[in-house]
Amino acid sequence: MLDRIDIHIDIPAVNFKEPASDEAGESSAEIRARVVKARQTQLERFRGEKVFCNAQMTPRLIRKYCVIDSSSKALLENSITRLGLSARAYDRILKVSRTLADLEGKSEIEPQHVSEAIQYRTLDRNFWA
Repeated sequence: MLDRIDIHIDIPAVNFKEPASDEAGESSAEIRARVVKARQTQLERFRGEKVFCNAQMTPRLIRKYCVIDSSSKALLENSITRLGLSARAYDRILKVSRTLADLEGKSEIEPQHVSEAIQYRTLDRNFWA
């Protein structure tokens, strides 16, 4: 069942020093602006298609819009093999990678996007492997 969920995140307990810190993080308004911009990018990307966001991509659209370089492919192949992830997980990692790139305003998926997306798939392997 977890294989059908795009992102799995284990959230550890918060250390008291973190919320009590004076260090300011990214504001909600800044995060919202990045999300709105990423969603606009996706709307433009899928103009003329029957989908509106990365999560709705079909396998054909994944192959068209989630092109990765050789180092990203090697990273993904190694992770799929080592973690025993499914073909469905492979596609979901590519979709999440595309979204992470969109949130950064990048037109290309980079290895760090793939790496982060892979991390979001490991929770099921930690508990069920």
